[in-house]
Amino acid sequence: MTQAEIKLCSLLLQEHFGEIVEKIGTHLIKTGSQPLRVIANDTGMSLDQVKKALCVLIQHNLVTYQLQKRGFVEYEASCSRVLRILRYPRYIYTAKTLYSDMGELIVEELLLNGKMTMSVVVRKVVNRLTETMEDGKTMDYGEVSNTFVRLADTHFIQRCPMAPETTETLDAPPPPVPTLVVNEKDMYVVPNLNLIGKGKRRRSFDDEDNGEHKAKRQKQDADSKEPPPDDGIYWQTNIDRFHQHFRDQAIVSAVANRMDQTSSEIVRTMLRMSEITTSSNAPYTQPLSSNEIFRSLPAGYNIVKQILDQYLTLLADDPLEFVGKSGDSGGGMYVINLHKALATLATATLESIVQERFGSRCARIFRLLLRKKHLEQKQVEDFAMIPAKEAKDMLYKMLSENFVSLQEIPKTPDHAPSRTFYLYAVNTLSSARMLLHWCYKSVANLIERRQYETKENKRLLEKSQRVEAILASMQATGAEEMQLQEIEEMITAPERQQLENLKRNVNKIDASENQVDETIFVLESYIESTVKKL
Repeated sequence: MTQAEIKLCSLLLQEHFGEIVEKIGTHLIKTGSQPLRVIANDTGMSLDQVKKALCVLIQHNLVTYQLQKRGFVEYEASCSRVLRILRYPRYIYTAKTLYSDMGELIVEELLLNGKMTMSVVVRKVVNRLTETMEDGKTMDYGEVSNTFVRLADTHFIQRCPMAPETTETLDAPPPPVPTLVVNEKDMYVVPNLNLIGKGKRRRSFDDEDNGEHKAKRQKQDADSKEPPPDDGIYWQTNIDRFHQHFRDQAIVSAVANRMDQTSSEIVRTMLRMSEITTSSNAPYTQPLSSNEIFRSLPAGYNIVKQILDQYLTLLADDPLEFVGKSGDSGGGMYVINLHKALATLATATLESIVQERFGSRCARIFRLLLRKKHLEQKQVEDFAMIPAKEAKDMLYKMLSENFVSLQEIPKTPDHAPSRTFYLYAVNTLSSARMLLHWCYKSVANLIERRQYETKENKRLLEKSQRVEAILASMQATGAEEMQLQEIEEMITAPERQQLENLKRNVNKIDASENQVDETIFVLESYIESTVKKL
């Protein structure tokens, strides 16, 4: 774990959970697993604060706990899981794209709260959607419940592990650590809830302050003490399934750029057919026959079987090797080589960065080394058709930046330079790791810059929020246009310009974060796939 990762984790924890949780989380990331009292002693915080911070981190799956042989419980933070916070906006946007506003709000609630029961999620989402609708219109519980079921069926959300039901005896003390288990068959099974009703709008401030309403509400809460039917069945987002979707989208986009839209649609159909049957870390998809693919193509694609077979043959013969043929039964069995696809995407990212950083000639040498594996300097000059002096400068420049490696192969044991081969090569895995480290540093710098911009304009932002609140309350009470204009003029023209610049800068920073995260995802997926293969 690098210092850049630790710093980025610290910034993400502070931004989302505050200083206390950030201090505990960063301490666990730096030191590894530790018991409760050691954490409190090392951080200088009270036991109560440490317990509350650990509860928050466990609720969001950022910290795990384990019973040691000596009988005490140790807590360990997951750095990789903390870094996933950076990708939360992308998860929410994907849910919105696939399942509209209801899917977006369901995933958003689960990410904000860590773990929730279905009934609570549905009620919150229904109320939020009702708030945004016109007066007199409300959202129905059934629609949101159906979207929740669809998310579970496609494995974008899953059940949390739960403590098994045991018959506790009075004499036996409870275990120091609950053993949480989950049945693979029940992981995506939605409980049969009869959720009927409409969404509710928030009451006005006058109603909230009314003592009669408050007493009535407390009495209703006391009467409805019986637990909901899905009590104890908690749900969480399945991050691996979202990553699988991102990977599939990247592969489809790469095929579309390489060939054409029809080829990408065939690959998309193959990935969609195997998205549930293939695990997220598998090197290949399940074999699919040509007949199965033909039957599963979208209705809008009027492709005859013969044309489909020609496309599949073309994809299988392509040098990228995204699609491979694994048999001849059923008109031909085809698989998608996921590891090869990720390697190609990572290599293309490296090539792009070399071109942006060193120029097109360096990129030509870099691609040449990727294709030929090992070359001497004279061979690089000849193959790349670049003068000797320029080729030497470019190779040394990339060597100093660790994009290219140099290997010595001596002819004799004395390693004399005149009797030694010097071969240049590209170690894609180490280059990807170096680039990933740079990406983590870039995101940390972007977050710090956004915090600085916000801090510098804090007073102006607070003033803007106050004016907006006054305007909203006056509009609700039916104020005249002149009065509203007077309130708006409380913010001067230079201040408005400053606010516009701040908004534009923050939007640029947010967009940059998302773009860097796309690169991080490709590199992380490639490194994980390669390490597992090794």
